[in-house]
Amino acid sequence: MNNQHLDTPIGRLNIVANDEAVTAIEFDADPSAQQAPNTITRLCCAQLSDYFAGNRTDFDVPLNANGTAFQHQVWQALIDIPYGETCSYSAIAHRIDNPKAVRAVGAANGRNPIPVIVPCHRVIGSSGQLTGYAGGLDIKVWLIEHEKRISS
Repeated sequence: MNNQHLDTPIGRLNIVANDEAVTAIEFDADPSAQQAPNTITRLCCAQLSDYFAGNRTDFDVPLNANGTAFQHQVWQALIDIPYGETCSYSAIAHRIDNPKAVRAVGAANGRNPIPVIVPCHRVIGSSGQLTGYAGGLDIKVWLIEHEKRISS
């Protein structure tokens, strides 16, 4: 596995990749941790830098997240949420033709190993209330507001 750190407005991220695709993005990267960049981590860092600068609204870096078929179905539905918009867990469950799977959608959302690029931050409670986020609610708020600013 290769990795590379990226300093962003939401903190230092650790981009993890194999030779073909990004496999994870981790929050709060340890600045003293060893880095081993490759072509994929460099591409991902460039695209994330563009995103944080407000110059990119989607990503085309290859992804290869480890997860179940259901999780992959949910993660693809997350990618389909338009930039600058939010969606409820219930709406995601309906999008994947499994309307009773709201809790399972929430669990899959919480296990997303590639945050920001697979935009789990765009998922909110059906009441419009912000729910948990691996990076913390303050980061979720920042990402949602950043996208709304750029898209308006």
